[in-house]
Amino acid sequence: MPIIRTSPLNPYDVIVIGAGHAGVEAASAAARMGAQTLLLTGNLDTIAKMSCNPSIGGIAKGQIVREIDALGGEMANCADHTAIQFKLLNASKGPAVQSPRVQCDKQQYSLRMKQTLEHLSNLTLFQAIVTKLIYKSGKVVGVETNFNVNFYAKTIVITTGTFLKGKIFIGSNTTNGGRLGDFNSRTLPESFRFAGLNVERLKTGTPARILGSTIDFKFCDEQKSDESPTFFSFYDTRAEEDLNLGINESRIGWKPGSVERSCWITNTDFSTKDIVNQHIDQSPLYSGLIYGHGARYCPSIEDKYVKFPAKETHRLFLEPEGRFSDEWYINGLSTSLPFDVQREIVYSIPALKNVTILRPAYAIEYDYIPPTQTMITLESKMIENLFLAGQINGTSGYEEAAIQGLIAGANAAAKALGSEEIILSRSDGYAGVLIDDLVTKGTQEPYRMFTSRAEYRLLFNHNSAELRFIEKIANTGLLSDTRVKSIRHKKSQIEYWVARLLKSNYQGKHYSTLIDETLNLENFAAPEGFSILSDSVKKEILYRVKYSGYLERELRQVDKMKQQTSMLIPADINYNSLTNISIEARQKLISVRPKTIAQATSISGIRTSDIQQLIIAVYRLMK
Repeated sequence: MPIIRTSPLNPYDVIVIGAGHAGVEAASAAARMGAQTLLLTGNLDTIAKMSCNPSIGGIAKGQIVREIDALGGEMANCADHTAIQFKLLNASKGPAVQSPRVQCDKQQYSLRMKQTLEHLSNLTLFQAIVTKLIYKSGKVVGVETNFNVNFYAKTIVITTGTFLKGKIFIGSNTTNGGRLGDFNSRTLPESFRFAGLNVERLKTGTPARILGSTIDFKFCDEQKSDESPTFFSFYDTRAEEDLNLGINESRIGWKPGSVERSCWITNTDFSTKDIVNQHIDQSPLYSGLIYGHGARYCPSIEDKYVKFPAKETHRLFLEPEGRFSDEWYINGLSTSLPFDVQREIVYSIPALKNVTILRPAYAIEYDYIPPTQTMITLESKMIENLFLAGQINGTSGYEEAAIQGLIAGANAAAKALGSEEIILSRSDGYAGVLIDDLVTKGTQEPYRMFTSRAEYRLLFNHNSAELRFIEKIANTGLLSDTRVKSIRHKKSQIEYWVARLLKSNYQGKHYSTLIDETLNLENFAAPEGFSILSDSVKKEILYRVKYSGYLERELRQVDKMKQQTSMLIPADINYNSLTNISIEARQKLISVRPKTIAQATSISGIRTSDIQQLIIAVYRLMK
């Protein structure tokens, strides 16, 4: 039974501040690695709460969720067991861009995640609001809370989401909160500034919620769940202990794919545009009340009509928020206009002309720490032992937050325990692309992952995530020994069959020409022994055979890049002395402090000639 520790003489290995999607993954990863971990949250009843859309996955995001599962995280399994709709996006296209997505029961998701954390060894949960960080000799050593109780740790992970000075806007009405109906953290950002960190503002928003029984569905097109759902978890390599099923009949959730609810598509009306334009001066976005940059790829309805004036209507997705609730989400109708204007907008839409609005739409502005102040391990460059993950790094989305939390928690645990840190490269997966983009390029708007951000996306098909990460994390404790063995066995099966099929023909035709682009298993003339393999293994084999030429080309590019850029840059390098490098490049290198040449090459604005001079300088220092 864990005992709450408050003495600096008996610190935790890791303290995680915040229990959103980044926080739960950070805490669970640290605990699985054997670190004594404390998770602090202002409200234990809102663990992993879906503050916006109750969906997981989507374009590129679905691949990230599968990577989270491959790294031993919790999001995939929780989403599968609380999903009410499964969709494979881009199903008619090649597997490299196919992305799983689910609509979840938002309450059951949160409850299941809380239940998972409550039963994890090495993890203690405690409800308290962190008000200040405690520093000693340039390192973070603990936290102060609103109860005047201090907690101490070897490392600390910050995953505070939108709660840092969060301010909610509904027209000219403003309230303080990390989300509607919740508190915010007003003093914690000052701890960051005190230590020399730059803190800036971002903005995001959410639409109104409505009562499903009042929607007129005759104006909508139905979107049913897939008949053959694509799950997030790799169940073919998971033993029962990996699924956290030891709670037996009291386990929250249901069998994946056993519950189905439809989503619906409708559109705004021509009159909707007129209403928005008539009241645009009442929007905090355009009246000057909001200063933070919003998400370019998830604009409010005001933004849509202002930035795309030629477009008369916009598509909306009506999505249920739960299996046992009739509350619905209007995807595509985010706004911060006054509530009386929101009503006009909603009622102007034929499918929604008689709906009951349950919650207003709103925008929220919050503090974040520009991520170029963070190392690729997600540890702060300026404050030793302080790790940052999620929206505090400027990202948008549950999935982007969760993968950062997992890596930050794992590296915080590794540092506390004296083990090897986990560093992902851009050629490892979307997780590596995301982190590298953040810490080298930074972001001035909420960052969202897209497949186009990855140079090697053909290698990142969602079914291959376990195979890509296994050797990097096999000995970390993130995965059970049983699962490590299962993944390695799976990997050897795939390699054997790919080699066999690439050397074989069927009725005079090469197997690659017989494989459907969507990897349809039913139409494949399989050799003897192939049928006993799991579907996951079969599809990965077919993918590698069908696209072998393209995959080999990308692998050659990866090898070439690794040879050129794997060189470590000495930590004490004096960039100001490198006069052959442009002043702009020197300034950026000083700001980012890349660990490798590879990381230096991905810094926005660094020229090829600068990299060549940097390589020469590193060679000289190594002599």
